[in-house]
Amino acid sequence: MRTPTLAPPAPAHARAARTAPGRPPAVGGDFAQDRAAVTAHLESTMRLIASLPPRAERAAAQQQDAAAAHDAARTVRRRFLAVHAERVYAELTDNLTLTPRLDELADLAATRFPGLVPTRAQLADEARHMQRNKEGWEIAVGIFFQAVLNAPTAGTHLLRSMLRPTPRARRALLGYELTGRADLGIATVTRHDGIAHLELCNDEFLNAEDDAAVEALETGTDLVLLDPASHVGVLRGAAQTHPAHAGRRVFSAGINLTHLYHGDISLLGFLLRREAGYIAKFVRGLCLDDSAGDGWWPDADKPWIGAVDAFAIGGGMQILPTMDRVVAADDAWFSLPAMQEGLVPGVANMRLLHLTGSRLSRQLIFWGRKLRATDPQASLFVDETAPADAMDTAVRTAAERLDHPAVGANRRMLNLVEEPFDLFRRYLAQYAYEQACQLHSPALITTLERTWISRNRGTDGAGPSGGGPR
Repeated sequence: MRTPTLAPPAPAHARAARTAPGRPPAVGGDFAQDRAAVTAHLESTMRLIASLPPRAERAAAQQQDAAAAHDAARTVRRRFLAVHAERVYAELTDNLTLTPRLDELADLAATRFPGLVPTRAQLADEARHMQRNKEGWEIAVGIFFQAVLNAPTAGTHLLRSMLRPTPRARRALLGYELTGRADLGIATVTRHDGIAHLELCNDEFLNAEDDAAVEALETGTDLVLLDPASHVGVLRGAAQTHPAHAGRRVFSAGINLTHLYHGDISLLGFLLRREAGYIAKFVRGLCLDDSAGDGWWPDADKPWIGAVDAFAIGGGMQILPTMDRVVAADDAWFSLPAMQEGLVPGVANMRLLHLTGSRLSRQLIFWGRKLRATDPQASLFVDETAPADAMDTAVRTAAERLDHPAVGANRRMLNLVEEPFDLFRRYLAQYAYEQACQLHSPALITTLERTWISRNRGTDGAGPSGGGPR
């Protein structure tokens, strides 16, 4: 009897095709039914993508299949969340009694609504890849937070949760109160005569920011705001050892583009946390008691001074509109080169309009216009200039002026009109999605290689960001 000939195993691509998700489910409005159908479909999509080789090793046909699966899944996520975002958030927060931060909320969503967002393990695996080789799971995260933040009750509750002090700050508070100093590794907080100085100390990268810097800066901001012995906060960059700036303070070189290119900048830990975390706390202070609901008013807020030495590039310049006074060295300069970075410059698009108007905002963002501290138009966001060797005195004088009982109430009323909470919420909702898409756009890599990476080939790659100091 002849032995039957066995067919060769089907290639992985063919096997994946046979397990492809079926027709995307309709979202009809019944929460339980929609939840079951959508999560089953999304889990099937994730299994399909997991069955393919890593992105860098896929054949052209596999790349197309993965892209089509991602696009279809993103449509399903948007449709489901457009109808059920408030209900999803209520379940994840036990009817608003829990106050998870961004990363904690994403973890809960991945567990209770499988496939809606990537799991922590998927994001951890993604973090190990170069930016060009990532799967793009963070776009699902952006879709999720776009929907949550667009939902008035959920979005407001989430942003107030992000205004709570971090656990690290609570642990460090007693030591800071006793000593007047906290070493946070990449940042320090030091109190002198009722003035709290928060300094970024990322010496290797000319005070560029990355995920670790955002964590340290938010912790430091919390300590300043929680400390009863200080009444004014000063944000400043520490002195550098870089040969071009040895011994000179540098305010900020913005986002670390080298880390971005290598895949070490995250949507949750950097881009969203930065805006909803320490920068939002500069404007609104801390939320220590949310029992007032929509009537919440800042529980712990203080005036802030931005002390700009040398330069404020990209993310550094984004911070300045949130400061109550900006003091700059007379040789300092500013730029917001979004086109060189390939990203949306945070909430600066909204805040700069209040300060500089539409035309100058577009010149800064689209054309990378560079302004010197002494340029007439720089006075739209710089309050005063001082010689580099007189900056300490100028900053101290400004802080003493802001240490006045009437300042707190007036700054809260100014912020209420200038940046209503609801406007900030709606802006951040769209930002979450747009930035996620930009972060995983092929154009981002092209832009970085053209404007930043090519300039640093042959060096140690330890340049800062945002076009870097010239």
